Amino acid sequence: MTERIWLADYPEGVPTDIDPTQYPSLVALIDNSFKQYADRTAYSFMGKDISYAETDAQSRALAAYLQGLGLARGDRVAIMMPNVPQYPAAVAAILRAGYVVVNVNPLYTARELEHQMKDSGAKAIVIIENFAATLEKCIANTSIKHVVLASMGDRLGGLKGMIVNFVVRKVKKLVPAFNLPGAVRYNDAVAKGRGAPFTAPTIGPDDVAVLQYTGGTTGVSKGAVLLNRNLIANVLQSEAWNDPVMKQVPAGQQPASVCALPLYHIFAFTVGMMLTMRSGGKLILIPNPRDLKSTLKDLSKQTFHSFPAVNTLFNGLANHPDFSTVNWSNLKVSVGGGMAVQGAVAKLWLEKTGCPICEGYGLSETSPTVSCNPVTSTEFNGTIGLPLPSTYIKILDDSGQEVPLGQAGEIAIKGPQVMAGYWQRPDETAKVMTPDGYFKSGDVGVMDERGYTRIVDRKKDMILVSGFNVYPNEVEDVVAAMPGVLEVAAVGVPDEKTGEAVKLVLVKKDPALTEDVVRKFCHDNLTGYKRPRIIEFRDELPKTPVGKVLRRELRDHKPPVVRAEGVSVN
Repeated sequence: MTERIWLADYPEGVPTDIDPTQYPSLVALIDNSFKQYADRTAYSFMGKDISYAETDAQSRALAAYLQGLGLARGDRVAIMMPNVPQYPAAVAAILRAGYVVVNVNPLYTARELEHQMKDSGAKAIVIIENFAATLEKCIANTSIKHVVLASMGDRLGGLKGMIVNFVVRKVKKLVPAFNLPGAVRYNDAVAKGRGAPFTAPTIGPDDVAVLQYTGGTTGVSKGAVLLNRNLIANVLQSEAWNDPVMKQVPAGQQPASVCALPLYHIFAFTVGMMLTMRSGGKLILIPNPRDLKSTLKDLSKQTFHSFPAVNTLFNGLANHPDFSTVNWSNLKVSVGGGMAVQGAVAKLWLEKTGCPICEGYGLSETSPTVSCNPVTSTEFNGTIGLPLPSTYIKILDDSGQEVPLGQAGEIAIKGPQVMAGYWQRPDETAKVMTPDGYFKSGDVGVMDERGYTRIVDRKKDMILVSGFNVYPNEVEDVVAAMPGVLEVAAVGVPDEKTGEAVKLVLVKKDPALTEDVVRKFCHDNLTGYKRPRIIEFRDELPKTPVGKVLRRELRDHKPPVVRAEGVSVN
């Protein structure tokens, strides 16, 4: 599509294109912000403010420490932590030292962590002690040689830090026993790095910055290779898109953004952490957004202007009895991403805050944001909005040809934010990239005459649970390894709270296999959002004549109710 029909609907002041060459690398963006905003608060965490200057000094020391380990330029360093101040400091350190960030979900099981560490070839990991026991189970099977061990209270200082660590370890018992010989405590690593030499490497736009792991139609988790220029582009695109309302922040008031989404998720990484750093803003780190009461208590003490979140979080907060304890009047932009925003939630949020939810769309492979509704809009329309500056969207049929407006087809994306490919998987990259440089999303959409796109289906069998991708093949592969399972299929079913939930359908080989046994196995091998909400046993799975499981039939079919004594009731 050469004609960008959507430009006519751009809010005033939003440019048609951005210039990603204004920074040669993410490091240049980070360094610039550290210098320009040294005296400002960079992060607010558990009541403590941490300045840009402090983060600068700490990340530089950690970078020197990492270089002292003898890692080679371009080596991968993993981060496995919740939203704590050590996360952005570690990101800056890894990039400044010339290495590649590998974002890891801290709730991963040992099996999931092992796969990602093996695939990325990570040589080092910065991990919070709460999840060290998981690493202990698999580290011997990976290439990780260096472990930096953080704790919740590391950055809180003195007595407060000691109290927080005591409560986390001894009262709440959130740190299972572990044994990681040779692991170095985060604060010790920083102290060692302070007196160590540091050599700033020359980093360019085409150097790899981040490996962001995502699934695929095969269900094998793959690393989307995000270059420095991909992430810079998406930061600048997001900034340009938000500018019509963010420029209303009063002069002299530091822009502030709530970071309730996990930083290992690319949405929070780019639109939370990196965009806030670019603008010299304050990032309010929420370590556990599931604890709505604590989240609202944190926010009641803050002034903030930007709130990227998923539908489930907007809904949970808006319906919480403590919602009114927070001053929402300064909120300028609420961006909904990761999963579909529900109309009822958008309506309630607007009523309660006066700030509309602007639904957007993106993927790990696109750094992530592709499109968004104008931040000046006040009505919810159920679409994923308009392509961001410098972004092109086409709707393709199965043969790769563009379909007329109003017809459904696969959403394909072209722009400076699109990944370089999948890490060491040229075969998988070839499946998703068109000859003219468009990334095929796997999502089916319809574009109207103004350029707004509505998602109507998914080509992939992916299940979307609270904004997180669950690939049925991965769940099936895990459960199929259970003793007593003959066949298994996983599908997504509608869920009021999470959008979709995982439903598991099994055929037993061993009649003694029970739902409790299956749930325990899933708990040990799959992180929370991948675990089945519904488990169903059947005599056989519905299949095509060639033996392919009919997933749609598993979603739609309502099986007979089975009484305890085994009598079917229709």
